[in-house]
Amino acid sequence: MDLITVIIQALVQGLTEFLPVSSSGHLSVVQHITGIDGESALILSIVLHLGTLAAVFAAFRSTIWDMIKEFFLTLRDIFTGKFSWKGMNGTRRMMFMVIIATLILVPVYLFKDFFTARQGDGDIVFEGVAFLFTALLLFLSDRCGKGTKTGEDMTVKDAVTVGLFQCVALFPGVSRSGSTTAAGLFCGLEKSTAVSFAFILGIPAILGGSVLELGDALKSDMELDWAALAVGFVVAAVAGFLAIKLVAWLIKKDRFKIFGIYTAVIGVICVAGGLWEHFSGSTLRALFGIG
Repeated sequence: MDLITVIIQALVQGLTEFLPVSSSGHLSVVQHITGIDGESALILSIVLHLGTLAAVFAAFRSTIWDMIKEFFLTLRDIFTGKFSWKGMNGTRRMMFMVIIATLILVPVYLFKDFFTARQGDGDIVFEGVAFLFTALLLFLSDRCGKGTKTGEDMTVKDAVTVGLFQCVALFPGVSRSGSTTAAGLFCGLEKSTAVSFAFILGIPAILGGSVLELGDALKSDMELDWAALAVGFVVAAVAGFLAIKLVAWLIKKDRFKIFGIYTAVIGVICVAGGLWEHFSGSTLRALFGIG
């Protein structure tokens, strides 16, 4: 693996996993232009996703630790007959909402290939349209960012809604963090709660996806460049941590639409570039003299 290419993809993954601009869409476009595909792309993708997972744990370590403790306290209350759905505190309720939203994704994930088939198919028009859809979500959510619900006020309906939006984000070009944060804002969650819930909800999704991809990667007999992979992991983790902080700050400052403008521009560029490839019979890689 070329170290420079690994670092570029790590930066792209780390930033776009949490910035509401779609990491899968950006990686798909980068790999399309650089010509990286196959087993090397799969293994690198797993490592970079694990790096961004480390960023979530670092950024929300206190909340995550409280939810882990609350999970075991919930088990204790269930077995001692003290459990009460209505009497749950905010941390316990958010824990259950994360579980419910994740369960919505599980059956859909069985058909993951249907959603990801467009990634690496040699065509970026679909990614462009998906970027435009993400932009629409972000513009709409920017108008609905006046909610007051906290973790204690979340309902099962809210969790299901966010979970369904996370399913749509399986398409490359549709931002997971953007769509789930937007869904939370649509449901009336306050901004900080919507961001925290969206990012913590990403833990089982990222971890589950990495484990499934790891099974395919283990079947490969290719030699791994462990040094390059380690660098990619660290760069993705640091970039992801900074991206989380940036999103939290921008949404508080009512500047979430910045990402809407960005994804709209990227969407138009991808659609135009993809159509140019179709009609010219050439590739963007050849146009930029790559490979």
